[in-house]
Amino acid sequence: MSGWADPAPDRPAVLAVRGLTKCFGSTRALADVTFDLAAGEALALMGANGAGKSTLVKILCGVHGADAGSISIRGTAAAFASPGQARAHGIVAVHQSIADVGVPTLSVADNLLLDRVCAVRALVWMGGRRSRRAAAAIAAGIGLEIDLSRTLETLSLAERQLVAIARAVAHDPAVLILDEPTASLSAPESERLFAVLDRLKSRGVALLYISHRTGDLRRIADRVVVLRDGRVAGRFERPLDLGAALGAMVGRAVGDAAPRRPLPAAEPVLRLSQSRLAPEAAPFDLVAQAGEVVAVTGPVGAGKSTLAGAIFGLRPLAAGRMELDGRPWRPRSARDAIRHGVFMAGEDRWRTTFFPATVPFAHIAGTIGFPFLDRWSRTGLVARAAERRAAHAGIAAFGIRARGPGDLPSALSGGNQQKVVLARWHAEPARLLLLDEPFQGIDLGARDDIVRAIRSAARDRATIVFVNDLEEALAIGDRVLVMAERAVVGEAADLAETGTTALGDTPSFCSAETPPCHRPPTSRP
Repeated sequence: MSGWADPAPDRPAVLAVRGLTKCFGSTRALADVTFDLAAGEALALMGANGAGKSTLVKILCGVHGADAGSISIRGTAAAFASPGQARAHGIVAVHQSIADVGVPTLSVADNLLLDRVCAVRALVWMGGRRSRRAAAAIAAGIGLEIDLSRTLETLSLAERQLVAIARAVAHDPAVLILDEPTASLSAPESERLFAVLDRLKSRGVALLYISHRTGDLRRIADRVVVLRDGRVAGRFERPLDLGAALGAMVGRAVGDAAPRRPLPAAEPVLRLSQSRLAPEAAPFDLVAQAGEVVAVTGPVGAGKSTLAGAIFGLRPLAAGRMELDGRPWRPRSARDAIRHGVFMAGEDRWRTTFFPATVPFAHIAGTIGFPFLDRWSRTGLVARAAERRAAHAGIAAFGIRARGPGDLPSALSGGNQQKVVLARWHAEPARLLLLDEPFQGIDLGARDDIVRAIRSAARDRATIVFVNDLEEALAIGDRVLVMAERAVVGEAADLAETGTTALGDTPSFCSAETPPCHRPPTSRP
């Protein structure tokens, strides 16, 4: 672990954190956390799920109070009783969960102005020409190219993430906290965000950047502070030793999570022939066989979620043929797909998986058991024992940090919420499992555990994983397929050999920061 390093004399500390400690009952979430953040500096905060990152951010943002320790802004002690007070002192955050980014039924323009409108209680001002000009200026500040008249609920996850970032930057913060900001962004969108952050740094804005993506850290971080079990486990300066940082984060070496074993050729579980996702899109074929994990990658908007939805029965193909175990596959609905052993974990867990806390079965057991009520019910009554058994098994298999099946997912960290999503779709045997962005909010150590769990259960099913990030695709997939413009355009190995790119503005699939694109030794004929 590298030693303590104060900001350089020409870069005065904007934020000084000293000895922050926080307990929730008998659980110590933070213990004596200390660090400085300089003007114009990007400090990356790393830590496994449950390491204390979210608690630290909530204290800095005025959501929680600390039990001990102090916070200073530009040398003046500060204590925040609310997020509004934190914003008044110049601390603004974009949180990992963007489910509550704004008001779904309001336009993007109104959501961008929501904070200032509420501050002056001028709701009558919303929707006018003046507000549209102000919202357009905010959007232009980060290069946000979205129709501002659209309602927030019609936006994709990536678009809502960009709205959240634009709304935060509009506060002109002294300290901007970003929690996994690129989790749902494509490579070009991520680079656009980094360009905005570079401009903010040049203006003296201090960045506290939380991410598990090594490419992000290499691109933006000046220093790294690692948390483990609520304590500072490491401090690293440029040149960043990210291997050592990851080791400090999880307390062990992080490597290949699961061996890949050759499988004999077999009849496909799923076959798509000359399929089109839209009338104007190119036709493509896709095959997935039992025991195989196929990763599908490509930029946001390439059609990955559309393809997953078509296989799951959420929307029809524009053309072409699908077969499941050699028989025509035309699911009438998601319920029909589940009945035939085709399961799907959607990209947005709050839209596709979790229930409002007021719903009686919103707990972990009810969340996991909901798709299988028909199978687990007897004489119209839910088999609670079956729910609890499945929940206990899921908690153990995926290492979910929870007190038990009765916990609400909303009380868990983002990474543990994602594990609940995956546990739901492993509660019953599947013939085909579709996972859309399964690693959102998951640290690299937990990703190893999840990859292992997914692959160990893949023997009797085909698994297709849809991810934006190529590193994640290589970590999970026996084969890596590439999508662009709503069509599968090839395998990563083939595209790397020919120098073809399918990632929009991304210069190539492979870079110095990305493992070589190659066909794994277990690729199928």
